[in-house]
Amino acid sequence: MTTTARAEDRITFTTEDYPPYNYVEDGVYKGAGYDQMVLILKDTGIPYSVELMPWARAYAMAQLNTPTCVFSTAHTPERDPMFKWVEPLSLDRSIMTARKGSGVHVDNLEQARRYRVGTQRDDYTQAFLEKHGFTEIDLASSLDLTLKKLEIGRIDLVPLSEKFFHDLVGRGYPLEQQFVMTQQTFALACSKSVPDAQIAKMQASLNRLIASGQQQEIFKRYGLMISP
Repeated sequence: MTTTARAEDRITFTTEDYPPYNYVEDGVYKGAGYDQMVLILKDTGIPYSVELMPWARAYAMAQLNTPTCVFSTAHTPERDPMFKWVEPLSLDRSIMTARKGSGVHVDNLEQARRYRVGTQRDDYTQAFLEKHGFTEIDLASSLDLTLKKLEIGRIDLVPLSEKFFHDLVGRGYPLEQQFVMTQQTFALACSKSVPDAQIAKMQASLNRLIASGQQQEIFKRYGLMISP
């Protein structure tokens, strides 16, 4: 998907298949993060293109010296100096999950460290797990692959966005919540090469989106009722 305008002003937006924030359905981009991004760019007139790809690649592209933003990205202290931020697209919590019926039950990080935990490469949960002393971390190129490993018993636990967890359960995935790990802000994370003027325009537009109630309407559309 693209808009037409001066090529030198164009920003590439990268994302992954991660409902209800960003996903493709019947060839159409959708999601609470995607819909906000489109409204922001229509409001500001900034030309853009959108590419759906595995998270590690989407995240890496936003670290290059090209005008690129990756979304919806958890804004963590470790990531803060790496990008320019436009936020909040949403607030969410990370929860530790297990396969339903697996017999795995953990109440905290200390107990969870005894198990094999899977996540996708370069996701913020990878850094969180490493920081908190997890040694058996199974990294995959996509969340789909991680969930398949959980289903067949190659891993025991997977940290997920709370909202994505409920989306998966609603679609029939046999998952059980274990405990809440963290709460984080989701944002547009833009490369340092995106001009400050464009960042300011996008932030001002998002602020208007929030103040007008449009953000809450988008949340309701996707079953996200937690206000930032």
